[in-house]
Amino acid sequence: MASGHLRHLVAGNWKMNGLKASTDVLDAVIKGHDAVLAARADLMVCPPATLLAAFAARAGGSTVAVGAQDCHAAAAGAFTGDIAAEMIADAGGKAVIVGHSERRTLHGESDADVRAKAEAAWRAGLLPIVCVGETRAERDAGHALAIVARQIAGSLPDSLPGDLVVAYEPVWAIGTGLTPTTADVAEMHGAIRRQLVERYGGAGQAVRLLYGGSVKPSNAAELMAIADVNGALVGGASLVADDFLAIAKACGTS
Repeated sequence: MASGHLRHLVAGNWKMNGLKASTDVLDAVIKGHDAVLAARADLMVCPPATLLAAFAARAGGSTVAVGAQDCHAAAAGAFTGDIAAEMIADAGGKAVIVGHSERRTLHGESDADVRAKAEAAWRAGLLPIVCVGETRAERDAGHALAIVARQIAGSLPDSLPGDLVVAYEPVWAIGTGLTPTTADVAEMHGAIRRQLVERYGGAGQAVRLLYGGSVKPSNAAELMAIADVNGALVGGASLVADDFLAIAKACGTS
């Protein structure tokens, strides 16, 4: 069930990195995402919340979208330190990452929590980027496909109220320099696609599937050529404009 016809999306997750001076990186990304590259791939930068409004304003009118890294499920309330999806939209954000493994692990987020956040994103008119992925121990035990299938089942609603992106990020590949084999990525993305089609019918074919986990210019072309890999969720390499753009240039060529 290849979905190579879908436009590639390359989203940069800056995590807890970036200060006001980091607008230089955004400016370079905007400048580098010229008409030729924009015709091949969508580009998105997800900075920390402190930079969201400034980045959204700076990217306004460009071909680069700005998203957030997390949101609360509620629209408002007594949740000190949290940010509602409506606040992200109000600041100019177009998307939000939910269920990243660092949120699931470090903040104890369950599949149900992730589902509620995805639904909040749709409520606010944002694109949810829902992350799934197994640990090294789970893969070594032969449970990778089952773990991700369970996360997909629990983290997504029964019907799709809007556009959706799913990012497969094997936890053991994030920030380690390690990546699964192309066969492993193809197997996982194919399984995710089948699950989405079984659940949503034709709408499941329109969901872009991103690969994430130590994506860099040297391996981007190989990863982006895999069936049902419709782009990348990029961590560290997205903090360097030239590297981020090089990954984007690897898209849309297969």
